[in-house]
Amino acid sequence: MGEISTEEAIRVAKERGLDLLEVSPDSVPPVCRIVDIGKWKYEQAKKERVQRAHQKQVETKGVRISIRASLHDLGIRARQSEKFLNQGDKVRIEMILRGRERANEAFARERFGEFTSLLAVPYKIEQDIKREPKGLSMIIAKGRSNNSQNNNMPGSENSIVSP
Repeated sequence: MGEISTEEAIRVAKERGLDLLEVSPDSVPPVCRIVDIGKWKYEQAKKERVQRAHQKQVETKGVRISIRASLHDLGIRARQSEKFLNQGDKVRIEMILRGRERANEAFARERFGEFTSLLAVPYKIEQDIKREPKGLSMIIAKGRSNNSQNNNMPGSENSIVSP
């Protein structure tokens, strides 16, 4: 309609049986639309519902490995982790340490390294290996594949690791 006065806009809206909706109050002059407010609210709620339906909630899936596990067992858990990563979920890898296993934390960290080397999909480390009351854990998420190996050290925070 162009630029008209506020009184004129209100009069036109009432003539049509609609409402005057202020779209952009910060602009000079303020931008308004003549709409049916009930219909507009319904459409906005519908857009929001559709947007929420298309969003995927990122879950954190858990995988438990043992310090005594064989290479084949670690491979099975690695494939399971790859499936979770490909679905877009984060993976929390837990290693429960019992008894004397707690004394040899360096060996447990090596086992984490063996496990992550079995992963075929690129991943980034969300949380580095962390000591917990029952053992060790780390969180990984899917990363992008890249050929540069300059910041892909498994110990660095938020590094992307390609196999």
